[in-house]
Amino acid sequence: MKRLLLSAALLLCVAEPALAEKADSYKPTNISYGSLDIDDVKQVTVLNGGVVLTRGTLKMTAERAFVKQSPEGFQQVTLFGDGKKATFRQKRDGAGDQWVEGDADRIEYDEQAELVKMFAKATIRRLEGGKQNDEVQGEFISYDSRKEFFSVRNTATGESKPGGGRGTMVIQPSRTEPPATPPAAKPAAQPATPATTPLTTPPTSPEKK
Repeated sequence: MKRLLLSAALLLCVAEPALAEKADSYKPTNISYGSLDIDDVKQVTVLNGGVVLTRGTLKMTAERAFVKQSPEGFQQVTLFGDGKKATFRQKRDGAGDQWVEGDADRIEYDEQAELVKMFAKATIRRLEGGKQNDEVQGEFISYDSRKEFFSVRNTATGESKPGGGRGTMVIQPSRTEPPATPPAAKPAAQPATPATTPLTTPPTSPEKK
């Protein structure tokens, strides 16, 4: 685990470039809720009672949400946890079962820019095959789902200030198992000792008479 000052922008996905699911851009936005109020003049919809927003693989949840329609017809959604956590989850484009998910006290989603902003006690994680890879925590996290670019700041306003909070980053090891221990080398064979021939006493010559 590494603790980092959040005064610098953080880019998690440079080493493994994979954009958010491209097909999500062409899917309709569906929202379920307990109750709603619509202000046609301001083009604002207020939803309460457990809000669930889905757009293709993108899923966002909150206790309460404001949905505003831009003049171009795009939606801008603000989700409030109201004591719980607002959440989002989206599949990453590319090979394998790759996802990005996060939670915060408040989440803002801009449909046109495909930008997610998370305010106060924010956390974002990358997952692959159901297993968590990396995790970042901070007071403010901005996530561009088109480019998969993450920015982290040390205040809930989205600014970095001296003396602001600190965040936590967890990077999982790329290897899941330690390398195998090579077998111990066998001692070198000692050269064979030549056999020792026992010494014998030469025969005594017979005495001449």
